[in-house]
Amino acid sequence: ELWGMRKEKYDRLINNDITTTKWQKITPKSEFYFFVPRDEKSLELYERSPKITDIFPINSVGIVTARDKFVIDTDKQALKRRIRMFCDEKMPDDLIGEPYKLKDKSNWNLRTAREKIRNGKDWENSFAQILYRPFDIQWLFYNDVLVERSRRNVMRHMMLGENLGLITNRQVNSGFKHVLCTNFIINDCTVSLETRERSYLFPLYLYPDPDQKDLFSELEESKERKPNISKKIFSALSETYKTKPDLEDIFYYIYAVFYSNIYRTKYAQFLKTDFPRVPFTKDKSLFKKLAVCGKRLADLHLMQSPELDSPVAKFQGTGDKRVDKIKYDKEGKSVCINKDQYFEGIPENIWQYQIGGYQVCDKWLKDRKGKVLSLDDIKHYCKVATSIKHTINIQKSIDEIYNEAEKEIIGF
Repeated sequence: ELWGMRKEKYDRLINNDITTTKWQKITPKSEFYFFVPRDEKSLELYERSPKITDIFPINSVGIVTARDKFVIDTDKQALKRRIRMFCDEKMPDDLIGEPYKLKDKSNWNLRTAREKIRNGKDWENSFAQILYRPFDIQWLFYNDVLVERSRRNVMRHMMLGENLGLITNRQVNSGFKHVLCTNFIINDCTVSLETRERSYLFPLYLYPDPDQKDLFSELEESKERKPNISKKIFSALSETYKTKPDLEDIFYYIYAVFYSNIYRTKYAQFLKTDFPRVPFTKDKSLFKKLAVCGKRLADLHLMQSPELDSPVAKFQGTGDKRVDKIKYDKEGKSVCINKDQYFEGIPENIWQYQIGGYQVCDKWLKDRKGKVLSLDDIKHYCKVATSIKHTINIQKSIDEIYNEAEKEIIGF
């Protein structure tokens, strides 16, 4: 690549040819045959490990509503009022459609959709919680009439009982930071900012379908939840460790590995192009240590950790608590939400911290611009900052263990 003025480029072309060009040899390989230099030694090691899709066979990209502003809200009651208005026969179509940009499309008609919802027997039971963005649980009207791609075959497993879900991407445009866990369903941009990126959900457990009424479902031996972990992977780990590993330990181990900065840096060029792979250590004790770190991280990210009981941030100032203009004060280590009120105790590394394509502390507030923060909102934001602080420290601990763990990995 030549950077500079046109004349400099012309001079370079005139004074050089094939014989004076410094060539670099590349060796494009399956599966993508990239025409760029790659770290072949690291690639060989990386490809010995299974993809996340090989570990969790049942998975899916997140839902696509095509109508986020209408069917998703932080306030469940506000969302209910909106859907009730949508069903109101006295309300003209244009008064419903225009404010929320609900336009007719080739596969969707506003009037028909209103009739279907209105005539549905259980639309009031169609509300579900969704992890909309990092640390941002909102309410969704989860109805196939208004949700364009509901992905129910996978998402239902997050709604039928207690579960853990891993969120990650198939492709990323920047550095790999696209990892989070959840107890809820997700949308296709939960950790993905770019249109080329998509967030995928990998549930740990699978629940039987209560609506399935056929011969084969009656013959099923178990009506309990089942692990969504490949038998091949589970058998290989059991054989290596001479005992069956705990299912959740496998989940937490993977979670810790994906949060290792060493892993993210070493395999950066490969993580941009396909689902991440998981190097499983042969050392049982290191496996367990990483699983412990992963559980601690997951508890923080699910907002269930006792470490959040002592928040690092504090809300200050007097006013109406309305998010107006968001501004970060580096010197004061504070985040202003309006001219009079702010969160203090947020150093720059917490403010800048990213999960996927989002700068977490900034994004959460931006999505509430113009709204008044409740007491629960304020407490939640302080806990988010606390979670990030502990996450940064845990990542350092993970790297120390991961360095040893990757010296000898299980080949698949």
